[in-house]
Amino acid sequence: MAKNKTVETSASVHEYIEAITENTKKEAFEKLVKLFTSVSGYPAKMWGQAIVGFGSYHYKYESGREGDAPIVALSSRAKSIVLYLGTSFEKRDELLKSLGHHKVSGGCVHIPDLKKIDLTVLKTIIHNSMEYTQKVHQVS
Repeated sequence: MAKNKTVETSASVHEYIEAITENTKKEAFEKLVKLFTSVSGYPAKMWGQAIVGFGSYHYKYESGREGDAPIVALSSRAKSIVLYLGTSFEKRDELLKSLGHHKVSGGCVHIPDLKKIDLTVLKTIIHNSMEYTQKVHQVS
């Protein structure tokens, strides 16, 4: 069975952020890391080369594949900052409609401009996503 590529590493979150060349995106990413840390209660840790994750849970599929993943996470990409959130959580559709300018693909929320996002709504989304994931995966 193939090894998981996205695993927690000892790489520096600070160095990852410092490598973001666009100042506006770097500032937005720093703000989001602080927000995720505050809401989640977990420190930011690198997962793979480009994902900053908060907390972790263990998953196991019926196929036998298993591993660990961050409860919530984010990553700086070329055109946006990607938030890794669950595909199911309380009031997901309603909250996403109120979030502001974004795109959704599966459990990912793509934010091209943090200034166009309602951070109060985002806090609720992060909280609800974490609560759901922790319940489903029995994270203590």
